[in-house]
Amino acid sequence: MSQEISSTIVPVDQLRWQCPQDELNFDSTEDIPHSKEFHGQQTALDALLFGIECFAPDQNVYVRGKSGTGRKSMIRQLLEDYEPVQVNKYDRCYVHNFGRPERPRLITLNAGTACKFRNQIKEFATYIKDDLNEALNADYLLARRTAIQTAAQEEIQKLKAPLEADLKKSAMALVSIQTGQMMQTTIFPIVDKEPVAPEQFNQLVLQGKVSEKRKKDFDEQYPEFQKRLQAISRDINTILEKATRQAVEVNENETRDLLAQLGDKIKNNFPFESVNTFVNEMIDHVINTLISGGKREQDPVSLYDVNVLLEHTDDNSVPIIVENTPNLVNLLGTVEPEWGAQGPTHIDFGGIHAGSLLRADGGYLVLEAKDVLTEPGAWRALTRTLRTGYLEIVPSEIGWLGSVTVLKPEPIKIRVRVILMGNHMIYYELDRLDPDFSELFKVLADFDDDISRNNKSIGQYISVISRIIRDEQLPHFSRQAVAAIIEHGARIVSRANKLTAKFVRIADIMREAAFLGGKSDHELVQREHVLDAIRRTKQRASLPSRNFQELVNNGTILIQTRGEVIGQINGLAVIHSGPIIYGFPARITSTIAPGRGGLINIEGSANLSGSIHTKGFNILGGLLRHLLKPVHPMSFSASIAFEQSYGGIDGDSASGAETVCLISALTNVPIKQSIAMTGAIDQHGHIEAIGGVNEKVEGFFDACNFAGLSGKQAVIIPESNAADLMLRADVVEACRQGQFRIHAVSTIHQALEIATGVAAGEMVDGIYPQDTLLDIAQHRLFEYWDQTLSNPDKLLDDLSETENKIEDA
Repeated sequence: MSQEISSTIVPVDQLRWQCPQDELNFDSTEDIPHSKEFHGQQTALDALLFGIECFAPDQNVYVRGKSGTGRKSMIRQLLEDYEPVQVNKYDRCYVHNFGRPERPRLITLNAGTACKFRNQIKEFATYIKDDLNEALNADYLLARRTAIQTAAQEEIQKLKAPLEADLKKSAMALVSIQTGQMMQTTIFPIVDKEPVAPEQFNQLVLQGKVSEKRKKDFDEQYPEFQKRLQAISRDINTILEKATRQAVEVNENETRDLLAQLGDKIKNNFPFESVNTFVNEMIDHVINTLISGGKREQDPVSLYDVNVLLEHTDDNSVPIIVENTPNLVNLLGTVEPEWGAQGPTHIDFGGIHAGSLLRADGGYLVLEAKDVLTEPGAWRALTRTLRTGYLEIVPSEIGWLGSVTVLKPEPIKIRVRVILMGNHMIYYELDRLDPDFSELFKVLADFDDDISRNNKSIGQYISVISRIIRDEQLPHFSRQAVAAIIEHGARIVSRANKLTAKFVRIADIMREAAFLGGKSDHELVQREHVLDAIRRTKQRASLPSRNFQELVNNGTILIQTRGEVIGQINGLAVIHSGPIIYGFPARITSTIAPGRGGLINIEGSANLSGSIHTKGFNILGGLLRHLLKPVHPMSFSASIAFEQSYGGIDGDSASGAETVCLISALTNVPIKQSIAMTGAIDQHGHIEAIGGVNEKVEGFFDACNFAGLSGKQAVIIPESNAADLMLRADVVEACRQGQFRIHAVSTIHQALEIATGVAAGEMVDGIYPQDTLLDIAQHRLFEYWDQTLSNPDKLLDDLSETENKIEDA
């Protein structure tokens, strides 16, 4: 092995980062003091604090990041611990609108007073129902009404006296008779000192009991007396109407005085214009319906009731609402009708219910963007409310109400800060599709998937671990167990000097480790419990990986870990099972011959190649031109395939291995099958970073371990991924014993030499050293071009022309 190749081997102590336990100055998490410090998301923290503390218009917050990164817990803690600026809070009520019943009236009160207001209105209504009539029948009021009636009767008697005297002289009299519901005064003749009806009078004439002369006199006098009676009746009606009106005025004035005393008390206790209007409308309604003989609609206690939508019990707290089901009803509220056997029967202000937007008025409403967007109409309603500053509550299902009147309550002016949590894709889609989004959500709090790994962040990590233990009442963890959790945080992120911010996964491991620790005799959760929890978590989702390994082991899937083969290399790929990633080797082969077909991506031809994989494959042609710098067209037909792969392939991490495989096929130099490679390439031959480096290394190690470690097996990875290594303990141990190696390379030249054992060569003045791999490739490429020419003489002309161009350049 050349010195250059030896220098690419990653030292054993760099294969896995170890948390420095001697720097953890505690014996168990019981010794860790409670801390409110946050876990390294300082930029996001600053943005959140600004959005929480600044209640300027439209400074709503979009918290961007993946779930499980501590977004919600940080929001909760900030809102609870940092005592955000309190704006005015109000209680909200709805009452009957007497002028427009379909438009219930909003009453806004000071915080904590709504129930007191409702109780006073109930006392007011109960007085009207139970005590008002008794008050209006007091002796002094009865005397006043009696006096009015007496005066009216005296005045009527004075009007009737002359007519009655004349009638008496003519043997007639005024008689009141019942006609339907009305009393009617008419003129009857008197026979034997008794008034008789005209019909009876006529019968008496026919019977001879009354003379014809008497009949004639009656018929002649009756029309004149009737005219006088009609004139007097009109005057009497006027007198009676006046008397009735006076009596009603007595009742109205007394009612107004009685109710005004109660109403003034309410107005003084709640000095708001809406309260003043409502009380006056109630008094007017009582007078118009109960006193003045109008239509009585319903029980005063229910009609004059107060529907308290929102009452704040604590004046000092700020509303913090987390809405987990943000549909239209839960966000806006709703208006529910009363239901009977045949469906909705009645709807009024009493059916109005508040939603989370109103409950968060004066405070904060926390929502998941995905949940809001998946609920029909919820996003539009939310943005409309934020844009206008007014909340409009409407029935949730207007179609159900049939002929029932649809209510439209007066809108409520609210002031709420919305904290919307979502991922990057939702953020960009909302910004692109909704012009209101950027105007309403002006504060972006960006949560990263990982945090820096340093002494400060490790301390913050320990605080998070301690908080999880305290909040979930888990058993305490030993210092060694905490170190194992931190190391797992580094493994999850698999990035140099980083720890994962996906604390949901950390908490899951802690819970299972606590479970395992509880089944042991240890008082504390130990390191082995954490490691066992990690192993068990991965094992539960390992069925696809186990199936693949079984197919490799029984020879169904052909993977070689020994020997040498031309045009064949072990690439590395990964499969996902939820958040768990597994690596496995994938056999890549290449064939090449003279021709004009160029490079053929077999996966691409079969429509199995993703766009990124296709891009990486297409880079190969540019890389060949850069490496070999031919002075003639490249005339070959080559194909590259992932063997025994029957699903889609994407990603460019195999492009480096594809390059090595293609050059092996071109030069007829075999590749060591004990070597696997992962890494992307560019057109200049640089090996670029890839994802899943730890899983890919471990996947090839498992395949080699089953066949038997020979001490020659190795994995080639990009040099830029070397610092990301957090390999399993058994892989590290095999490397320590010299049974396995990791090579970190930065160029395709290094990869070629490791994979083939032949020096790749460095070009000098357009020429590679003789017998180096790329020198062989140059000559083989020339041979292919020569074989594709139909006229050999043209070859010499083309070469001469090319040489002249080079000299001129």
